[in-house]
Amino acid sequence: MLSKLFVTEIAVTKPIPADNYIASLPTVRNLCKMGGLVFHKPVTFLVGENGVGKSTLIEAITVHAGFNAEGGSRNFNFSTHASHSDLYHYITLTRGTEHPTDGFFLRAESFYNVASNIDDLDRHGGGTRMLIESYGGKSLHEQSHGESFLSLVEHRFGGHGLYILDEPEAALSPMKLMTLMCLMRNLVDDKSQFIISTHSPILMTFPGAEIYELTENAIRSVRYQETEHFQVTKQFLNAPEQMIRYLEIGE
Repeated sequence: MLSKLFVTEIAVTKPIPADNYIASLPTVRNLCKMGGLVFHKPVTFLVGENGVGKSTLIEAITVHAGFNAEGGSRNFNFSTHASHSDLYHYITLTRGTEHPTDGFFLRAESFYNVASNIDDLDRHGGGTRMLIESYGGKSLHEQSHGESFLSLVEHRFGGHGLYILDEPEAALSPMKLMTLMCLMRNLVDDKSQFIISTHSPILMTFPGAEIYELTENAIRSVRYQETEHFQVTKQFLNAPEQMIRYLEIGE
């Protein structure tokens, strides 16, 4: 059966030179071994410890899909610091039967740069319509980090789109994370696809999502209750003093 998802698979299809640091990343090694990572659901989470290569994989998907590496839609082309890897040179994205009419890449660490670029374009654009009107009408710099993030999702994400998010929880309180999930639900109902790198056990509970856990030795589909993020958070909340003592002893 043909998939209606916009992106259905990512695979490494070209040899990566051994002296390229990305060849040593666990996620890249495991992706090469398994042949390809298949997307089955409208919402896919990539989870795992720091350093396994989640953001590198997200970057590669983003650039290969035509988005700006620092964030924005396909129409954004600014660059403040070219820090993304060249993994996108070695991968292939398999597309579904439909093409998105909207799309956006959002990463928490470079969101400031996206907001600045929007303001700059409005100052020097000279168009009949201000770009910020598509983002809620108020400069993203004049809102808190969390407010501006949600304003972008609520006003700029138009549906029937491919939305790639890198650690969105960095900007949001637990309550605002649940607001994000409601906005995502509406967008999924409007035939959108999300690919999200996250550490948030709250976000992972999104109904019907697929979670890929990226570890040193494998990439596997898991339930959110099986993720280390959920288990460690639950253990800590059940007995914070005990967990802190355990960590102090471990040091």
